[in-house]
Amino acid sequence: MPQSYHPTTRVLALLELLQNHGQVSGGDLAQMLDIDRRSLRRYIVTLEEMGIPIMTLRGRHGGYSIMPGFKLPPMMFNEEEGFAISIALSAARQMKLLDVASSIESARAKLQRILPEQIRQRLATSDAAVELNLQSATTPANREVLARLSHAVVHKQSIHVRYRGANEVESERSVDVYGLAFHAAFWYFVGFCHLRRDIRSFRLDRLLHIELLSRHFGTPANFSVLSYLRSAVATIPRTYSVEVLLKTDMNSARKHLSDAIAVLEHAVEGVLLYNQSEDLSWFARQLASLPFDFEIRKPAQLQEEIRKLANHLLTCC
Repeated sequence: MPQSYHPTTRVLALLELLQNHGQVSGGDLAQMLDIDRRSLRRYIVTLEEMGIPIMTLRGRHGGYSIMPGFKLPPMMFNEEEGFAISIALSAARQMKLLDVASSIESARAKLQRILPEQIRQRLATSDAAVELNLQSATTPANREVLARLSHAVVHKQSIHVRYRGANEVESERSVDVYGLAFHAAFWYFVGFCHLRRDIRSFRLDRLLHIELLSRHFGTPANFSVLSYLRSAVATIPRTYSVEVLLKTDMNSARKHLSDAIAVLEHAVEGVLLYNQSEDLSWFARQLASLPFDFEIRKPAQLQEEIRKLANHLLTCC
């Protein structure tokens, strides 16, 4: 069934199209808005009644446009757009994604000022009622660093960085940045490291200095930054290497296990889970919470932790 729109939504969409595209033919506007010519003319009249001067050029190459030099009124949003922006700002605030708390509150205040009273009240009600269960960033990303890295990704421009590793050792290297991602409470960038001659991931909070280089690069076809990052974070070498056979299907396994802690592979008997862990007692609790059976293949210490946990639960009963 086609999606229905309130007339106000279409009027605002029409204004957005005229603002972004300049002169547009009536046929094109009607097609983009999924309306007939009669409705289009009615919406044009509505804009004119709002005080927006619309120029109409008839003929083969005619169309509609906003009068040159006219300063549009403050930005307008319909209720769906306002709600989407409000939720996005709430998510950014709660997750502490960026070190721009004051800017987020300023943006929220501006959004409230430009919305009609009825929509403003409904959004205020939603904001007070909605809670988002989100994983907060351990360290908010610096907006200047994000801007430089984003420029490097879009323009395929290599960077030179000074970086402090997990072992606190500092190094300098050049990187072809393929993309940025927020994953498992940290910001990362992923790319080809010319020092290691391989693809590597880097945490933004360990970045000490960044400089754009004049060298450009090409990105591998179909490369997924987040897919690479999920696998890389879950397989960082740690004290214990874990292998568990999950006696279920892949969809059920992914539903109950975060990709931040495990790499999952199809197997004849079910799904194989691979993990690198420092805390086997914690990992035993994760396995015990699963609604399906499993078989621990390694390490033996994890089997012992499961036994301890089972005995503890029996004692509590």
